[in-house]
Amino acid sequence: MTPLRIAILAHSTNPRGGVVHALELGDALTRLGHEAVVHAPDAIGAGFFRPTLCATVCVPASPVKASTRDMVATRIDDYIRHFQQDSNRRFDVFHAQDGISANALASLKARSVIQHFARTLHHVDHFDDAEIMALQARAIADADSLFVVSQTWQDYLRREYGRSSRIIGNGVDILRCSPHPDGREAALRHRLGLGEGPVFLAIGGVEARKNTLGILRGFAQVRHVHQAAQLVIAGGASVLDHQAYCAEFARELAAFGLPEAIVNITGPLLQADMPALYRIADALVFPSLKEGFGLVVLEAMASGIPVVTSRIAPFTQYLGAQDVARCNPLQTASIAAAMRASLQPEMRRRLAANGHAVAARHDWQRTATAHLKAYAQIREPHHA
Repeated sequence: MTPLRIAILAHSTNPRGGVVHALELGDALTRLGHEAVVHAPDAIGAGFFRPTLCATVCVPASPVKASTRDMVATRIDDYIRHFQQDSNRRFDVFHAQDGISANALASLKARSVIQHFARTLHHVDHFDDAEIMALQARAIADADSLFVVSQTWQDYLRREYGRSSRIIGNGVDILRCSPHPDGREAALRHRLGLGEGPVFLAIGGVEARKNTLGILRGFAQVRHVHQAAQLVIAGGASVLDHQAYCAEFARELAAFGLPEAIVNITGPLLQADMPALYRIADALVFPSLKEGFGLVVLEAMASGIPVVTSRIAPFTQYLGAQDVARCNPLQTASIAAAMRASLQPEMRRRLAANGHAVAARHDWQRTATAHLKAYAQIREPHHA
């Protein structure tokens, strides 16, 4: 296949699932001999959260007001302004990873600045703002080719939009995420104030979709049995506003009387620390209420630790009942029971072995190859 020059667009430079996917896809396409360039608005001028094999472009990001609507509109305009310059638009394929960048490409397409674009749908959010919901729908309806990461969202697109899509899944870097220590573990444990544990890890920050309140409530029950247990909540660099949920979480945390030494909300950590963070945890707790796929599940499995997940799709579509400790994410007792079960020696051995096998099946090179046939069908005509 003739090498392609591919513009991959993400919503930010932060370590969120869609951005991780964009960078891993860019790296994998580069290994396959294509020129992939990942773009994102860089709101704080810090660049992408990790080094990359593929090229990257930090799109100048304008100041935004407090509202989500203003942020979305501003970032769309930032992308349009960038790609209206011909020197920034010399690509064979334009591929959006989110609704913001897809709306920018839809506007450029409507103006005949570009002819085609692809969109990956990771998941669909609900907003009370009708204008944002309309933009979210446009980002799906106007795409020429659609990719999804799970059967759940393929079914959604067929049902809600009458659109077909390709399931391309997700992957994990088993060299970066592995059970083998890299020397950062002891210092990280000390920095996070971790004792004998057990240590439960949640990824994604404090967010309703991540069910962080459910995790906290389950953890509080686990503490009745495992009194030295600690909870680490890492990540949370989001472009959306979660202040109301964070305030509710803070009130409940205070009511439980659990100090920072017991529930450590770290915020985003250095990417270089993440593999060690998984390894020093006893289990990943991920009873999410809505996911496109759940990349952190694969990362935890590749790192050799058990995973607690929701007994809902998409988890039930790529994980068997023997691969994870399943729970009802709406029931605190169920979350707590799964957390306790993940500590049982026999189950830990089984979940670690099965998790390794699951992670080995998800390879980024396969994911990148799955894109190429569709890319060939939507090449920009001036690069044909």
